[in-house]
Amino acid sequence: MSENVWILGIHMTPFGKHADKDVLDLASEAALAAMKDANVTMKDIQILGYGNLMGGTQGQSLQKNIGQTGIPVFNVSNACATGATALRAGVMAIKAGEADYALAVGVEKLSGAGLLTGNTAGAMPENWTPKGRQGAIMPLDGYIGTTGMAGLFAQIGLAYNDSDPRADFELFARIAEKSHSHSTLNPNAAYQKAMSLEQIMGDPMISYPHTRSMCSANCDGAAAAVLVSETKLRTLPLEQQRRAVKVSASIIATDPWTPGNQELADVNTVTKNASQAAYEQAGIGPEDLDLAELHDCFAAAELVHYDNLGLCAPGNAIDFFNTGATWRTGKMPVNVSGGLMSKGHPIAATGIANVWEVATHLRGEAGPRQIEGAKVGLAHVIGLGSTAGVHILEKSGL
Repeated sequence: MSENVWILGIHMTPFGKHADKDVLDLASEAALAAMKDANVTMKDIQILGYGNLMGGTQGQSLQKNIGQTGIPVFNVSNACATGATALRAGVMAIKAGEADYALAVGVEKLSGAGLLTGNTAGAMPENWTPKGRQGAIMPLDGYIGTTGMAGLFAQIGLAYNDSDPRADFELFARIAEKSHSHSTLNPNAAYQKAMSLEQIMGDPMISYPHTRSMCSANCDGAAAAVLVSETKLRTLPLEQQRRAVKVSASIIATDPWTPGNQELADVNTVTKNASQAAYEQAGIGPEDLDLAELHDCFAAAELVHYDNLGLCAPGNAIDFFNTGATWRTGKMPVNVSGGLMSKGHPIAATGIANVWEVATHLRGEAGPRQIEGAKVGLAHVIGLGSTAGVHILEKSGL
């Protein structure tokens, strides 16, 4: 059997604007705090997974700040799944028997970056000539649709509305209302202010059916986790064993070919595949979860992922939400942190930050937003391209 993997220490910096800190400042803060939480130092760490999307490969530079020990560094760039992929690298190293301790870090500086739309329509020549591997297909952005994030998830929301008219503007606003309400209990969230339905619907329109407050908040932040093998964990003091959180499933999946997904990213199939594999690996079903942190980059994304993650019966996402199940006081709390819409979305940090939120509840250390009795949780991210990362975590039985 391969080695079981546990989270021994984990940390998330406050998300928001950090004008006085650069990427390495934030990454160092998260890494050092996670190691302190785990009661280890860089002398113990045997592999580093460093995730950063916008700033390139700086895992070695991070080591110059926190300790150069000559260990292997995996610099990871995998869209919004970057942090989850860095964590996965550490999990694989421990399962392979190549390390007892691994450190995973995700960090980004994104405050003021806007929505990262990437619209290319204005740059197209009047006459287009196919050229090269990538240029053999005409860019479609702005001509028959968009690959910009706001536009793409607007299409996803409108497609859902086409299949069920109840998925209207107000429903998406109500999903955002939940997230903003949850954020008021999270001191690390970029925005900690409740918003009324009227405020959300009256906010500036970004791409219908999403107003500004239904979109993820790009910001600065970092998160880090120390992983440990079960063999090593059992040699540590009992209190560390009690606070450790088991990684019962660690899955990274990419989207298989489906009709149309060369034009429009298929966030549904890849998430379904990743979550099904995670449940099988963990030996549980979605009914066993006590909470979930999912990738709500836009309100429409949260709605479709209720179904994709199996949190509700197929096609039943609207009724599921309308029961109040996804609120903090409901039977299946979703994004108790405030989600990407309120907690914030420093891209590479998000995958580990979602794990941090779940782990904090399983440890019983989430303060006023604590989900009482939480024993099992799921953390999910999507990186368009497309990649889905799903981690299932379980509380220590000690």
